Amino acid sequence: MKLVRHGASGREAPGILDASGQIRDLSNIIPDITGETLGADKLAKLSGLDPETLPKVASGTRIGACVGNVGKFICIGLNYKEHAAEAGMPLPKEPIVFMKATSAICGPNDTILIPPGAKKVDWEVELGIVIGREARYVSEADAPDYVAGYCAVNDVSERAYQTERGGQWTKGKSADRFGPIGPWLVTKDEIADPQNLAVWLEVDGKLYQDGSTRTMHFPVFHLVSYLSHFMSLQPGDIIATGTPSGVGMGQKPDPIYLRAGQMVRLGVEGLGEQKQLVDHWSR
Repeated sequence: MKLVRHGASGREAPGILDASGQIRDLSNIIPDITGETLGADKLAKLSGLDPETLPKVASGTRIGACVGNVGKFICIGLNYKEHAAEAGMPLPKEPIVFMKATSAICGPNDTILIPPGAKKVDWEVELGIVIGREARYVSEADAPDYVAGYCAVNDVSERAYQTERGGQWTKGKSADRFGPIGPWLVTKDEIADPQNLAVWLEVDGKLYQDGSTRTMHFPVFHLVSYLSHFMSLQPGDIIATGTPSGVGMGQKPDPIYLRAGQMVRLGVEGLGEQKQLVDHWSR
């Protein structure tokens, strides 16, 4: 099942994809796609619907972030072996955990905005985990029971803010529009193996990232279990699981960063594609 939120920013409505990929409106069934609607029982009711009986959403309607009212946006750093190598850093002994402000979340095709004074805005395609039920101190074996589904994430990053301004990484990760998620929340029953998904990203048609979740250092269910021992995971929380090699900061001989007017496209196998124009932030 592929769930989607559609409509103007801040006024998104819930939807579901039918067999042909047409968005169908769920507004008469549920108020929104949030943590409150991601429990196994409620997802089971949605899966029992016949999407063909639901109203069609007009073609060209904006697609919003696939989860609303996200409580926590948790990110994992240096979680792909080849990415750690290009960054010149050792593989971590335990997951590197940082937070991305939920105010960074936006739709999958919304414009990436370069903040005032920013000079090193970078891209990172990632597999996102969407939590479906409260998780505390869960085992890795039980972790799948706490996952509602998956989505694509672009962990947009300002590298100077991240690495040159002192402190933790969050300040380089949290500007408005630095967290495109979606287009869909794909329920876990449609993803046979989250550790065998292609992930890719291109800028202006040039492929920079071309990897697979097979090369994750810490796999999906380990991350869910691990995080649950440091904080409770709540329905609707999102975990961005790290990025493969090919980020702008790692380009040789010189780093490459995003400029206004460029177009970013990215995708995760089975989870859809994102497409973002880059522009400068303005009042």
